[in-house]
Amino acid sequence: MKTKASICLTGGAGYVGSHACLALAARGIKPLTIDNLSTGSRDAVRWGPLVNLDLRDTERVTEALINYNVDTVLHFAASAYVGESVSDPLKYYDNNVGGMLSLLTACAAAGVKSFVLSSSCATYGIPDNIPVVENEPQRPINPYGMTKLMCEQMLMDVAPLTDMSYGILRYFNVAGADVSGTLRENHDPETHLIPLTLFAAAGWTSALKLFGGDYETPDGSCIRDYVHVSDLVHGHILAFEHLRANGGNLTVNLGSGQGVSNFEIVEMVERVTGRHVPVEIAPRRKGDPPVLVGNTSKARELLGFVPQRSDLATIVADAARSMGLEAAHAISA
Repeated sequence: MKTKASICLTGGAGYVGSHACLALAARGIKPLTIDNLSTGSRDAVRWGPLVNLDLRDTERVTEALINYNVDTVLHFAASAYVGESVSDPLKYYDNNVGGMLSLLTACAAAGVKSFVLSSSCATYGIPDNIPVVENEPQRPINPYGMTKLMCEQMLMDVAPLTDMSYGILRYFNVAGADVSGTLRENHDPETHLIPLTLFAAAGWTSALKLFGGDYETPDGSCIRDYVHVSDLVHGHILAFEHLRANGGNLTVNLGSGQGVSNFEIVEMVERVTGRHVPVEIAPRRKGDPPVLVGNTSKARELLGFVPQRSDLATIVADAARSMGLEAAHAISA
């Protein structure tokens, strides 16, 4: 017997996926989560049913989509460590591309009507122009970015044959935590810069390791575009509402549109927490472009996407609060 749960999130037990579940629940929607819990947490699935299975199990994924009467899929599940993708590319092609192949097969069999793909700015590689617009040539420089590009192409090839509309959302660097404190960023191992900087500020690690201090940037460190996780998931909600309203397929960047250097992250964490951050400069990491900042005007025009919490002070303050590191004093925007 079919149950009422028309939206499915793959990877809903992970960082971004669980925040998306929370945001949907606030709108009265109880999404289905499909997650194998290899990196996600069962405790993070609180706002709808969980089906614990691997996306590469096509038959069981199809069964779940049919049983829960799913018409919209938000696809978050993926291996997402750039460094690991360089050292173990087969894992990334197996999980990311293999998982996408299986999921698209299941969606076709189950009659899914809308598909929103979590893609990445890593598909651009080292762009010719900053900020990056969506028609910038896509030349990934690491296997992670290549798998995301392949997933984009698979979706564009398959969707027209299955009467499925799609949205491709190219993330920039996701950070922060839900303002209520219900959820936080919690990877194992943690590789993201802002939580690692907070770990160093708290004394939970001996020092923050920054990869490269000799880039051709104003302070020698990498520059990235940071978007608050709550703004990012709001972008997903806008995207699936756009598709359900027959607004047409779309491919957009989701970011803040502002570049922030690694050293500026360190300075902001010290300012927010009132704690010193010991820093160790390590050699550059293979696969890291010097600068990645997105142009988000297309998302604003098509979806009305306007980030509300993606200034650096708010991102760091929300992340610090979620880890029990209260702000030392008020931070002005």
